[in-house]
Amino acid sequence: MKYETRLIWVLGITFGFVFFDRNAANFLMPFITTDLGFTNQQVGLIASALSFTWALAGFFGGAFSDRSSHRKLMLLAAVIAFSLCSFLSGLAASFLTLFAARLLMGLAEGPILPISQSLVAFESADARRGLNMGVMQNFGSNLLGSFLAPLVLVWIATHYHWRAAFFIAGLPGLVMAVLIAKYVHEPKVHSLQPGAGRPAGARPIDMLRHRNMWLCMLMSIVMVSWMVLGWAFLPLFYIKVRHFQPAEMSVLMSVLGLSAAFFSFVVPGLSDRLGRRPIVILFNLVGLIVPFAALYFHGSVYTLALLIFVGWSASGTFPLFMGTIPSETIPARYVATALGMVMGLGEVLGGVSSPAIAGWAADHYGLRIPLLMEAGCALIGTLLALFLTETAPVPLAKRAAAAGAY
Repeated sequence: MKYETRLIWVLGITFGFVFFDRNAANFLMPFITTDLGFTNQQVGLIASALSFTWALAGFFGGAFSDRSSHRKLMLLAAVIAFSLCSFLSGLAASFLTLFAARLLMGLAEGPILPISQSLVAFESADARRGLNMGVMQNFGSNLLGSFLAPLVLVWIATHYHWRAAFFIAGLPGLVMAVLIAKYVHEPKVHSLQPGAGRPAGARPIDMLRHRNMWLCMLMSIVMVSWMVLGWAFLPLFYIKVRHFQPAEMSVLMSVLGLSAAFFSFVVPGLSDRLGRRPIVILFNLVGLIVPFAALYFHGSVYTLALLIFVGWSASGTFPLFMGTIPSETIPARYVATALGMVMGLGEVLGGVSSPAIAGWAADHYGLRIPLLMEAGCALIGTLLALFLTETAPVPLAKRAAAAGAY
């Protein structure tokens, strides 16, 4: 229990600084576009670049870690590499150089989530797996990467320069590499408690035979699109369409992180008790509030912030369909491979294509289009969740006990 808790917090904070670096370009983009003269399409391509290589590295890195069993070593190398890539972003002098820096950033960061979630899955008790994986993926990433990052990075860019913000963003990762080296152990792979009808000796290709796996992949595509469209285009929409000041924009964007950090406990914790399927359905639907509030609510900025806080709770479902549900559906030895597959497809088909398409559409039809696309993604994610098969051990055990009583 002590090591389980320590592992979650070390990996969770590390992933928080991963997202601090990943989101930096989005929060700094109003300053970068002014300095380097990017179009909306180029803004979308910058976001797509990182998502593309993140996806490839996530899948192949996760699969390699399953075969080699050197998860800790791979994790250390990836953490050091992404910190160095943040420094490269600060040196960018054109669209092509920033594009290349973000490609490299994605290669470095991609393996971190599937490897980290596999470590947590191996060390978690059944009754806490959803909560543990949710906290690891969402708490640090959103408290640091979405709440703190816009406040700190926009302040640095306003008072100094956006380049200085990138340089500072890369430093914490080096500190976390030291903590990983000291406190994270290489796991002994053991079997997780069986979920709903999981075979004992499945090969990686057998993953696609499980309905939950391809539903999670499709959900990852549309919900990653939902999230990336918010990150990439809400800052520009707030300033260019709603005419908010940069300080107001930074506060509204920080609300995303505060919301996701709070709901990283609430959503996965509820799923441990009430089931994965109903919680994913409910909170994916709530995700519609974000684009609709930004588009159509014109009251107090504080009320808008509250609406965005509630709507961004949909981010709490990400560790469920990206990690927990797959880990309870397929054999333990393939956990990192499965997580990399779900995350990878989400990043390639959602994180890469959606901001590029939305950027082109925004150039031709206005910045409202990306937010309408975001709303459509939340709706599709809700519909897909209706067809999930329940995997949460506690609700399944209660159902079995109730059935046995009769």
